[in-house]
Amino acid sequence: MAIASRDFRELRLEGISRDFGQVRALRDVTLTIERGEFVALLGPSGCGKSTALNCIAGLLQVTHGAIWLDGQRLDETGPEERGFGMVFQNYALFPHMTVRRNIGFGLATQRRPRAEIARRVDEALALVQLEEHAHKLPGQLSGGQQQRVAIARAIVVEPPLVLMDEPLSNLDAKLRLEMRAEVRRIHTMLGCSTIYVTHDQEEALSLADRILVLIDGQMRQIGTPEELYTRPANPDVAEFMGYRNLVDSRAEPADGGVAVSVCGARLIGTPMQAVGTQVVVAIRPDDMRVTGDGPIAATVEIAEYHGRDFYAVARDADGTNLYFRSEQRVRPGETVRLAAAPARVLVYAA
Repeated sequence: MAIASRDFRELRLEGISRDFGQVRALRDVTLTIERGEFVALLGPSGCGKSTALNCIAGLLQVTHGAIWLDGQRLDETGPEERGFGMVFQNYALFPHMTVRRNIGFGLATQRRPRAEIARRVDEALALVQLEEHAHKLPGQLSGGQQQRVAIARAIVVEPPLVLMDEPLSNLDAKLRLEMRAEVRRIHTMLGCSTIYVTHDQEEALSLADRILVLIDGQMRQIGTPEELYTRPANPDVAEFMGYRNLVDSRAEPADGGVAVSVCGARLIGTPMQAVGTQVVVAIRPDDMRVTGDGPIAATVEIAEYHGRDFYAVARDADGTNLYFRSEQRVRPGETVRLAAAPARVLVYAA
């Protein structure tokens, strides 16, 4: 029988909070994760995402709220009783143990029969494609291979959930892309649920079924990658999801949306909520295009060549910075005219 995840219906977080002295690191997080889901906890450093993961794992006790796995309350039990698989940022492998012994460590502590341990370790090695490295020490492996060992160790105990705390952040760009695909492949093959902590928006968008954005320890939005990318709930989420152009403005009704002023130019935008006169306008650099008749005039300050295009910063006459991309070469000192489609000019209440 191949490795699989233990059966369950859902994990529920009911208003969990975590205090460190007078500091509330996590505030009233409520979330339901169903079997087979891949959920990413996304946010900037210090937002509470690792705190939330450690509370789920049992490495931290919740200050308020409850955690349920189906009908079993977990927040009153220790981490060893929860039976979750954990993959740490720094791998946390035993340097004196071979790959095989590292992977089988959890099964050995459960006092499983030797034959069962050998069989399940073999299955885990095959799943992460490390059979030929089974008798090596971690120090003889690359970073990507060590991360595969850490994943194998987490899944070999057949947990209902696998918890991953920024597992790819120590890898170079090429390995991150390769391991991202591996993480998703293993998740799909096991049919398990995965909770994945990251500060990398691209990583969350490419991996997750749903994304929970945490900022200052609070839930700011939960939704599919498409929802978060195209319809951030508020300016804070928009800024974190890559809408670098955030401009205070005034709004008035217009056909097809609202009219706003950006750098002295009139743009038609899409209201994301009920808005009054004072608003915040959010535009992605990717959606700010250079065009001959664009309403915004600005002078290029910085232009970085990124291979397929240029990433640039321009400044208008009032000193406002605008971030944009251009497939055509732009140079510092050059005046450009910029425009954005109404659907990509998001307008929020100030």
